[in-house]
Amino acid sequence: MIQGIAAIVGRPNVGKSTIFNRMIQERKSIVEDTPGVTRDRIYGKGEWLTKEYRVIDTGGIQLADQPFQEEIRMQVDIAIEEADVILFVVNGKEGITRDDEFIAQLLQKSKKPVLLAVNKIDNAEMAMNIYEFYALGVGDPIAVSGVHGIGIGDILDQMIHAFSNRQHNDYEGMTKFSLIGRPNVGKSSLVNAILRQERSIVSDIEGTTRDAIDTPFRSDGKEYVVIDTAGIRKRGKIYENIEKYSVLRAMNAIERSDVVLVVLDGESGIREQDKHVAGYAHEAGKGVIIVYNKWDCVEKDEMTMVKIEKKLRQEFVYLQYAPIVFVSAKSGQRVHTLLPLIDQVHDASLLRIPTNVLNEVILDAQLMTPPPTHKGQRLKIYYTSQVAVGPPTFVLFVNDPELLHFSYQRYLENRLREAFGFVGTTLRIIARERK
Repeated sequence: MIQGIAAIVGRPNVGKSTIFNRMIQERKSIVEDTPGVTRDRIYGKGEWLTKEYRVIDTGGIQLADQPFQEEIRMQVDIAIEEADVILFVVNGKEGITRDDEFIAQLLQKSKKPVLLAVNKIDNAEMAMNIYEFYALGVGDPIAVSGVHGIGIGDILDQMIHAFSNRQHNDYEGMTKFSLIGRPNVGKSSLVNAILRQERSIVSDIEGTTRDAIDTPFRSDGKEYVVIDTAGIRKRGKIYENIEKYSVLRAMNAIERSDVVLVVLDGESGIREQDKHVAGYAHEAGKGVIIVYNKWDCVEKDEMTMVKIEKKLRQEFVYLQYAPIVFVSAKSGQRVHTLLPLIDQVHDASLLRIPTNVLNEVILDAQLMTPPPTHKGQRLKIYYTSQVAVGPPTFVLFVNDPELLHFSYQRYLENRLREAFGFVGTTLRIIARERK
């Protein structure tokens, strides 16, 4: 589970992307000794002391009138708004600049915890350079070398500690679901339709530090929470109409949800961003339902639904397990089917299979279709155990994990689905060598 979100900010060419790559332990951000290489926000996930976190790399802020500065500033504003902790990176070789002072003032106004990383302190002789950065007024400077990895552990220690101080409101025992998708696909209308249809007592509760509005409600004796992804609000401005700025809001909602409704626009059809955002829900192991909205606006005959469902399966190959619902938030068509389906998907994600029954199914699968040989060796599955739910996770104890080909893993997954359903939830299968 994600503990929190950190945003890396600073002026151009201070080494933000190098530190970002260190924090996620992969070379995701482009690193060049050229100002302005990172323009958009880049997201990554890392782990430290068994705690998972998300980190955002942002473009460099500077006072000078440079290309894309307005867009970069907007991106950084959103990253700061959404983050739980800000990592402010400065250049220990160059000292404080006017841009650093300007950024420090922005961060002071944000009221978020700030970690000040003085980068490019590559040896002990340079350590004295950090003290002048106390003048920025954003906390104690930490000596860091992104290139050599010096000080990254100190940053991560303080970051995890800052996450632990956050207030959590997890709505224990309630089914949490969110609606994600591009702007103007009808997410808010669909939420309103669900709430109106149930005619429940509804209260708006201020949720996380990210100004999300969570709406708890009751239906048929069950309790739910809708996690709002409606818009990114900053100083009275709403950036939701700019499509790429809504991604982080969706990621936050996904992390906090049990079930994610991927809402598509029946009028405009499928876009690349739909697949991009839905991929986050799949990777996070959440229950997923594909909701094809604005069905009332679609010209159709008796075969239209079949054709669209076939196209959706082709476009969202990784979501073959997700049920598809055709609804209209405007007319209320099939909106009543969503909550029972959310219950079904949530129950499937928490389903635990008795070990003896699980092993019978895996044994039958091997007898029907034996594993293929690879370099003269055949995979042998000695024993299977379910080790987790949400999503259901299975460990296969085998003779050699490298012999589990992805095609045979997919076959085993399909057999598990045939036997137990697992509607709307991803399955994770892990192979381990039996000692």
